[in-house]
Amino acid sequence: MKPQARVLGVDDGPFRFEDELVSVVGVVVRCPSYVEAVLTTKVHVDGTDATDVLARVIGRSRYREGLGLILLDGAALGGFNVVDIDALHAATRVPVATVTRNEPNPVAIEKALRARFPDWEIRLAVLRRKTLFRVETSHKPIYAAAAGMLAGELREALRRCTVRGVLPEPIRIAHLIAAGIVKGESRGNA
Repeated sequence: MKPQARVLGVDDGPFRFEDELVSVVGVVVRCPSYVEAVLTTKVHVDGTDATDVLARVIGRSRYREGLGLILLDGAALGGFNVVDIDALHAATRVPVATVTRNEPNPVAIEKALRARFPDWEIRLAVLRRKTLFRVETSHKPIYAAAAGMLAGELREALRRCTVRGVLPEPIRIAHLIAAGIVKGESRGNA
């Protein structure tokens, strides 16, 4: 990734499982912290449209050119609306990565998917397709998976995009904006 490349951080807003849709915010940042743009959309809670919606929103954005990386806060939006990072990478021709603060529990994820979705095997297969790897930070490790870039390249990109704490700025800012849109004020726990 080039030093001045744009990084798009994506996160969903707070939601209830009874909601039909969840707000999704993307923030384009020239790392480490210069915000260039905010993108918004919605996806279905526990739906199957997250990959297609993100590909469409990113594809039509004037900020698409120059994007060096798409960072997602976790592998799903709105509950278990799983993002296929390989498909998103293929559609946008931009490397895509997921980042999470806590190491996911694969047994608990499979149990939750089995209990709630007739297509649980498909969702689980997408989640299992990419191996999570540990990324050390100055505070505590985070866990990431990537499509379209090597683990070492992603580690370097995350290091360049993180100002304070463990979350890269594009994701941290997207989280704050998404919470502010839904709740009227963010809680600052990004």
